[in-house]
Amino acid sequence: MSVNSYESHSEPSVYVYEAPMRIWHWTNALAIVVLSITGYFIGSPMPSLSGEASDHYLMGYIRFIHFSAGYILGVAFVLRIYWFFVGNSVSREIFFHNILKRSYWSELWHEVKWYMFLVKEPKLYKGHNPLAILSMFWLFLLPVIFMIFSGFALYGEGTLPGSWANTLFSSWMIPLFGGNSFTLHTWHHVTMWIIIIFVMIHIYVAVREDIMSRQSIISSMISGWRNFKDDGKVEDIKDDDR
Repeated sequence: MSVNSYESHSEPSVYVYEAPMRIWHWTNALAIVVLSITGYFIGSPMPSLSGEASDHYLMGYIRFIHFSAGYILGVAFVLRIYWFFVGNSVSREIFFHNILKRSYWSELWHEVKWYMFLVKEPKLYKGHNPLAILSMFWLFLLPVIFMIFSGFALYGEGTLPGSWANTLFSSWMIPLFGGNSFTLHTWHHVTMWIIIIFVMIHIYVAVREDIMSRQSIISSMISGWRNFKDDGKVEDIKDDDR
């Protein structure tokens, strides 16, 4: 069959994720990997090394890398808040969801059925679908905020009273958890596993959607452009007013 005999078509594209959004996403991804690995070893240290303690600084390096990645995560989040106000409508999606609109719940239920293989295809969305917004708010955004606050509170305990971390975070977060930093550390550790589980699901869903859905997912977070795979049928694309 000749090339000319194939039906030509074009896939419409929409610019969705601006550069700061993409940078924040991949910065988060790298920081979370580093924080999870180093945080695990901080919570469950490796066996002591033989010889003089002055000859080894392994845990010191691990803690330094952990604190550095925590700073990056915190600064990136502050910049992300700034982009919430100056970015496009998609940059504000994961911070809130319009639970008062009936269409939100009907579309969310449609996505649930799609992930359960009960419907043939998902709906088209310029940004995130309602289920993604809901899960990212409760299983990623809020846990990350807690990790930043609790992490700086535990960090501030070591920098002693008078330091910025101790004043801004330790002074109220540790008393909030009964005045026991070990309790706060436990919750910090548990929340790490919540984020890790979310990341695993997030990667699975992203790969699944890139293969099975009607719009690009992974490449969109690299280029910023979302491609729709319905040969130009984009009349049912959901915009950001839901």
